[in-house]
Amino acid sequence: MNKKNFYITTPIYYVNDVPHIGHACTTIVADIIARQKRLEGKNVFFLTGTDEHGAKVAQAAKKSNLEPIEFCNQISQRFKQTWERLNISNDYFFRTTNPDHAKSVSEILNKIYQKGDIYKSTYEGLYCIGCEKFLTESDLVNGTCPLHPPEQTVNQKEENWFFKITKYIPQISQLIENEQTNYIIPEGKRREVSAKLKTIDRDISISRANVSWGIPIPWDNSQTIYVWIEALLNYYTATKFLKGKNQFWPADIHLLGKEILWFHAVIWQAILLSAGLALPKKTIIHDFYIIENKKISKSLGNMISPDELLEEFGIDATRYLIASSFPIGGDTNVSIEKFRKKYNADLANGLGNLVSRVAALAEKSNLSCHSFSLKRNKTVDALIDLANTPEALFTIWNKGKNSVSEINKRFNEQKAWEQEGEKLKGILTDSITSIVNIANDIESFMPETSGKIKNIFKPRKQIKAPGKPLFPRILK
Repeated sequence: MNKKNFYITTPIYYVNDVPHIGHACTTIVADIIARQKRLEGKNVFFLTGTDEHGAKVAQAAKKSNLEPIEFCNQISQRFKQTWERLNISNDYFFRTTNPDHAKSVSEILNKIYQKGDIYKSTYEGLYCIGCEKFLTESDLVNGTCPLHPPEQTVNQKEENWFFKITKYIPQISQLIENEQTNYIIPEGKRREVSAKLKTIDRDISISRANVSWGIPIPWDNSQTIYVWIEALLNYYTATKFLKGKNQFWPADIHLLGKEILWFHAVIWQAILLSAGLALPKKTIIHDFYIIENKKISKSLGNMISPDELLEEFGIDATRYLIASSFPIGGDTNVSIEKFRKKYNADLANGLGNLVSRVAALAEKSNLSCHSFSLKRNKTVDALIDLANTPEALFTIWNKGKNSVSEINKRFNEQKAWEQEGEKLKGILTDSITSIVNIANDIESFMPETSGKIKNIFKPRKQIKAPGKPLFPRILK
């Protein structure tokens, strides 16, 4: 295996609705990790895309008076356009309606079937229409799925094809119990999965009898493959039918939200073990954004769209605001008003004002920059590796003598604008060196801003202050 290869995925997002801030946070942070790895010299494959089969998609299409594929084309394009607007550097945008995906999925499922790990039986139990999944006791809160309205939890009975997941539970438990592997991050989520594994005593249904919008079971065209089985296979199938990508499996990082942890940390692993395929190396789980103490939900109408953020804050500021509030250590309350305050404090009054002040004084003093010795902040790099972007950005802005706040503080204490000669030159050189290193540290977070700052303080070039602020204050 090529040690320089690095493969990261987001979930493929369900197309029953348009992109919202929850989708954006996962994709932006995955993009930050991918960009960071490219800066480290890695050969990166960054995969995202859309999950386009299943009952919910068919229902949403019918409601819009469209055929399922027409509906999928429209919503998938919305995701693609949103990621382009957010400067997401994915190497491929995956769609589960791709015929090559269907072919690869059928081949893998046939392999598992021939191994004897798939059999026919009858399922009866609770099913969440919103999640499109059968529920276990541990999934329930007050007898229903906690993620959707109670009426979406229903009793369901049907004859399906089942997968012998119980056969692989001991092996998966051993893997997850080994704390040295860092297989599931953070630790609390690892413990959660480990505890739930002890309660699993039955196999899982992998087909649907009455859902026509999907990939048929290869040996039984009367049923389609359960969307959550078929969709998971995208991470592997993309490396098989994309030219030049077959050397990237297994994935280095699956980055995803906590509501789909079980599918990725257990069901996905069992499928791979049965198929004789290598397991992904690490699964990083984040929590939810909440607004007014409620999870973002289409049914509640409390979503914040990426377009709304881009319109008000611009590309790099939106990336910063989402990365700095990324819910990696618990659910995070957000609102447009909170984002405005953060933008003004950290970007307009913080980094933007610092760059303007230093550049203006350097221009007035006819100062040209020397060559810089750029150093990567290893603490920041380590935090990015764990998807802890809030702490990484807090480090850049607030920790150490070369942080944004400390450079600003030092510039004020030294009263740089009152100095002249060698003393002024020393203050400016020190400030500029630190600022350019900050620009280096934020390159994966805010690539355009990083480039602008480096251009302002380009070596052997007369410094000119930017004609307009990097981040104009928001006065609302």
